Amino acid sequence: MFRSLLKIGIFGILFCSIAMFLGLFLDVDNQTISETINLLKQRDMLTETIIYQIRLPRVLLALLVGASLSVGGATFQAVFKNPLAEPYILGISGGASVGMILGILMGLSPLYLDIYAFIGSIVTLLLILSLGKWRYNMESLLLTGVMISAFSSALILFLMSLSDANQLFSIMYWFMGDLSSASMQDIKLLACFILPICLIVWLLGYKMNILLLGNDLAKNSGISPTRLAIFLLTIISITVAVTVTTVGAIGFVGLVVPQALRRIFGADHRKLIPACTLFGAAYLAFCDVLSRSIPIYGELPTGVITGLIGAPFFIVLLRKKI
Repeated sequence: MFRSLLKIGIFGILFCSIAMFLGLFLDVDNQTISETINLLKQRDMLTETIIYQIRLPRVLLALLVGASLSVGGATFQAVFKNPLAEPYILGISGGASVGMILGILMGLSPLYLDIYAFIGSIVTLLLILSLGKWRYNMESLLLTGVMISAFSSALILFLMSLSDANQLFSIMYWFMGDLSSASMQDIKLLACFILPICLIVWLLGYKMNILLLGNDLAKNSGISPTRLAIFLLTIISITVAVTVTTVGAIGFVGLVVPQALRRIFGADHRKLIPACTLFGAAYLAFCDVLSRSIPIYGELPTGVITGLIGAPFFIVLLRKKI
């Protein structure tokens, strides 16, 4: 186990470092990486401003959000015993978005926006658990989540029709998943929620392994499946709410990363959770680099890149019926 964790740590940190390097130095003011580094050595003020005040918060935000969404996806898949479960597909992110937009239209402060987003995610989760009858019929979970996600999208469009021009533009760009407005205040807020929760989920990895083997075995091992599931779903809903409030609804990260890593490192959550934390962080940082590099002019919202990658991946998983 120690060797596996060491290997995950080394390669995960390596990928995160590469993603950070590209995110900081690639295409700064239409310059090559070597030109940018030379300008930094010469103390070019414009380049320093672009890298340290604009790029660095954005890269750090991408790392935190990627870790949060990946760990959230792995946790949902363990609790629901469904490899296709993740906050975006099940509508948790959509519910948090509805709460967030309601708060924006009401002119609430950022603190209350977080609270409204959390309430939206919890209400959505309760709807999925009640309508999907998750204790008895796991096959209905995915369909229920997709339907609730579609309803949330329709509700979001309705709320957007009630907003003024300024609100509409900001909501539209935010809804597609945007990292461009990152600030160090956002980094500190997210780090206070995401890092401790990733650690807690990792420490519960052994219990999650037992939970996958069945409720009867979990009870015989002294684990309450219901309490463990409620606790995990609640803390992940908190991270989803805070993430959605900060960057919008970035989809499919929680599906793509855990599924890919499960094939590489196995299904043991004591290894899978730290792998999702590091490689999920690197994955979203790479996606953010692509969102800035692909367009000739301007940039794409990062959520567009993750959707273009994740949607075909989701279809492949459905065809394989895993």
